[in-house]
Amino acid sequence: MLVLGKIPVTDRESFYNLKPCDFPEIKHGRLYSEERYRPYFPVPIGQQYTYECDNNFVSPSKSYWGYIYCTKEGWLPEVPCIKTCSKNDVEIKNGFLSESDFIYNLNKITQYKCKPGYVTEDAQLSCVKSCDMPAFENAKTKSNATWFKLNDKLDYECNVGFENRFRSAKVSIECQDNGWSHIPTCYDSSGKCGPPPPIDNGDLTSFPLAVYPMSSSVEYQCQSLYQLEGSKTVTCRNGKWSNPPKCFHACVISEEIMERYHITLRWKEWQKFYALSGDTVEFMCKYGYSPLTRSQSFRTRCIDGHLEYPVCIKRYS
Repeated sequence: MLVLGKIPVTDRESFYNLKPCDFPEIKHGRLYSEERYRPYFPVPIGQQYTYECDNNFVSPSKSYWGYIYCTKEGWLPEVPCIKTCSKNDVEIKNGFLSESDFIYNLNKITQYKCKPGYVTEDAQLSCVKSCDMPAFENAKTKSNATWFKLNDKLDYECNVGFENRFRSAKVSIECQDNGWSHIPTCYDSSGKCGPPPPIDNGDLTSFPLAVYPMSSSVEYQCQSLYQLEGSKTVTCRNGKWSNPPKCFHACVISEEIMERYHITLRWKEWQKFYALSGDTVEFMCKYGYSPLTRSQSFRTRCIDGHLEYPVCIKRYS
């Protein structure tokens, strides 16, 4: 596209003495439709043309095209097409460029960041696996570091009266691909446990003690209409109890809801109006009513006190 323009002139004679501009040889770019306009050169001062840049080059305005102007100093801009770098040109293992720009001018300095769990060292263009300082339970370390490289080791020791699972007061952990080799936790070296943990809607079958010797066991039971899930027995190991069971609420089958939804229990011999968690309950429509909800809803399961009811509507002939 050729765009003709005018410039202010105060001295017409000096203006006509100015040297016109020859055809611009744009390094790493070209005029739009340059073969069409080439015969018009040289051109007087004030002319402007649209040009485009090659791949990986941009105009000073960071566009792939721009305007070039004929001035008394010659063509401006002097360097129409500038070498660039893009985010696609660099690969940072386990990291990424932190700036939002996609295109960068040559020699521009930018920054990169590592993904969580990785760090960079010695200004290398890569990120290596790292481990943060772990949380200690009944233990301490002399290290003041905040992070550790892959394969680094960290020494820790248990507090007085405690030992780790290796039955040692001092031990090392190693930074590995999936984190630390083990959690730095220390237990009461006597192996004794305090009272067993309480559970919702359940109780111990025996009177709780203040202290239990190592390997002691106790049993739980659920309250009426609650279903026990998990082992009813817990054991004291290394100063800690094994995981206690849970008690799930039974479902009370509501006669009021069944009346409202025009349903009844499918099996007449089912006289009880409750179901334990996990039990299946089957319904059917009352005489003269048809299912409104899908057929699968008429066979439903009690889940921790929650029961979905199907719905029936009046059948019209």
